[in-house]
Amino acid sequence: MTTNDEVAEQFERMADLLEAQDVAYKPRAYRRAAESLRSHPTSVARLVRDDPDALEEIEGVGDSIAAKVTEFVEEGAVGELAELREGTPVDMAALTRVEGVGPKTVGRLYEALGVETLADLERAAREGEIREVSGFGAKTEENVLDSVAFARRAGGRTRLGEVRPAADRVLDALREHEAVERCDVAGSIRRWAPTVGDVDVLVASDDPEAAVTAFVGLSSVVDVIESGERKAAVRVDTAGDTAADTRVDLRVVAPREFGAALQYFTGSKEHNVRLRTYALERDVSLNEYGAFDVSDLDDAGGEDAESVRERGERVAGETEAGMYEALDLPPVPPELREDRGETAAAAAGELPDLVTEAAVRGDLHAHTAHSDGDLSVAETVAAAAEFGHDYLAITDHADGPGVPAGVGLSDDELRSLAAEVREVADDAPIEVFAGVEANVDVDGDLDVADGLLADLDVVVASPHSGLGGTDDATDRLVRAVEHPAVDVLGHPTGRLLAERSGLSIDPERLGAAAAEHGVALEVNANPARLDLGGGAVTAAVEAGATIAVDTDAHRPAEFDNLRYGVHTARRGWAETDDVLNTRSPERLRSFLG
Repeated sequence: MTTNDEVAEQFERMADLLEAQDVAYKPRAYRRAAESLRSHPTSVARLVRDDPDALEEIEGVGDSIAAKVTEFVEEGAVGELAELREGTPVDMAALTRVEGVGPKTVGRLYEALGVETLADLERAAREGEIREVSGFGAKTEENVLDSVAFARRAGGRTRLGEVRPAADRVLDALREHEAVERCDVAGSIRRWAPTVGDVDVLVASDDPEAAVTAFVGLSSVVDVIESGERKAAVRVDTAGDTAADTRVDLRVVAPREFGAALQYFTGSKEHNVRLRTYALERDVSLNEYGAFDVSDLDDAGGEDAESVRERGERVAGETEAGMYEALDLPPVPPELREDRGETAAAAAGELPDLVTEAAVRGDLHAHTAHSDGDLSVAETVAAAAEFGHDYLAITDHADGPGVPAGVGLSDDELRSLAAEVREVADDAPIEVFAGVEANVDVDGDLDVADGLLADLDVVVASPHSGLGGTDDATDRLVRAVEHPAVDVLGHPTGRLLAERSGLSIDPERLGAAAAEHGVALEVNANPARLDLGGGAVTAAVEAGATIAVDTDAHRPAEFDNLRYGVHTARRGWAETDDVLNTRSPERLRSFLG
């Protein structure tokens, strides 16, 4: 079955090509539809098959776009995209990875020089042809040459977990500088999106020149792309590997405008448009400088930010919370700012009380050296206790399809492991549960004997094989949660971010089945997975399911990945009571039965 990601990509590609051909308005509409389609909790392909009228109920999807969605699902291609490619036959994804090269630039260079690939672009730059194109120059040409090699390596968006530690190091270093009053990340990384592009850093300072100098001089900076009075862009060493360098963009604002800028540059484009519209209906204009009372202005909605800044009465801007308070709204958590109903929920006083990292009391999915972990059972338990957990489930791999040779345990080995876990539990400072990570085969069956499963405290059932197809796998997973011994369905789609899209599922139907059979659906906090994702969490919780935020830790440092799982659950509007491992050991045992 066609995935939502695949459908969304068609509209993103069309938007880029339309922009390259200098078409107005349509690209933005296609990008908005792409984001809505990608994040929609139900399979779009299923809607085409079962309820095509429901397509037009998706935000940004009208009859024309719905027709193209149907065309792609049923025929595997969109005629308009093929026509656009004929008109501009370029490698858009590769070319737009070059610093300063967007779709419009690609279109102009194709028309002027016939540039279709990165190799064409590099050749044109080396031969001095780009500077001859109207609107370009020697500096642009130089920037292209400097960026082509990096563009070849980068390949697109990066997993949140690979970028966030580098961003945190930048923030920690900047906060130590006397010129920096406040700083934080903005954009998709602050919304804890599973993958991010560039990292946006916002600084409040009365001495912007000093703040910029401090930023470009950080020890982690491997290349300065540009540096100005209030803005700069660098590449920082993400993981000790230049191939993993990440672009970080800095913007310095006045301290009194920091809250406004943080709000403005954090939300998705759609969230900001929705909130600004809501504000204007109440005679308040929001921009990166503050919130302004514009009741006395004639056309505040049509004025630019600078004009409103000069003519309106400023009522908020120093703090982010104040920007929402100016509209009589509670602050919307960054993870929710995706225009999925959060503005209306805030207005109705119905924002969720989102789960926090501090609320999580244990981990129900961890591995030891018995399978593919690093430490013994006792050492793993000690690491969990040191991390601050009240309980831990040891769930080493069962042998089966999709598990590497020599990693999975036989039934006899699992019995022996359970005995060792219970022996360690007798003297442990925290509660310890004996468990297993069993494999869900392509038919939804488990590869561990039922009698053994019944003897264990925690059974995590996870798909490890048959993950490459696009057919709906919901029936397979529902069969697994119907097994009377299963407690947690681990990383349900089996996705690997930036590598494998994973199984196509209906999270609402899976959530309903999980709720009926008392099984928790996992948000696997491994940064390569973050599975279930936010949209699926929303659908599953609304269907009555319980969520388990687990790290799938194989070594002590990976307990720290908890934060990625918690923020992913928050993106799915999950509250504390929705998350199984926020419960006390007694309540957890009750759920496990």
